[in-house]
Amino acid sequence: MSPSQESVLPEYETDTSQTAKLIRKFKETPFVPIGMGGFAAVVAYGLYKLKHRGDMKMSLHLIHMRVAAQGFAVGALTCGVLYSMFRDYVVKPKE
Repeated sequence: MSPSQESVLPEYETDTSQTAKLIRKFKETPFVPIGMGGFAAVVAYGLYKLKHRGDMKMSLHLIHMRVAAQGFAVGALTCGVLYSMFRDYVVKPKE
């Protein structure tokens, strides 16, 4: 890019490292990584319990784990939306 051209999005060009971009995204939307971590935890727990499920059918166990993982992810996203709305409409100073 030549020096005479203006940058389209200068705030995104200041963060050059991937870690800085990742930290900035986590600060903007904190519930997305929480939802991803919870989803991964439920899946890991489901895989662990797969061996010790007793006489429960495999399909029933997988359905329960899918519902739990989806519920955690949707719950985290819902909390994120509510937090964003609270931050934008309640805490935001009046203009």
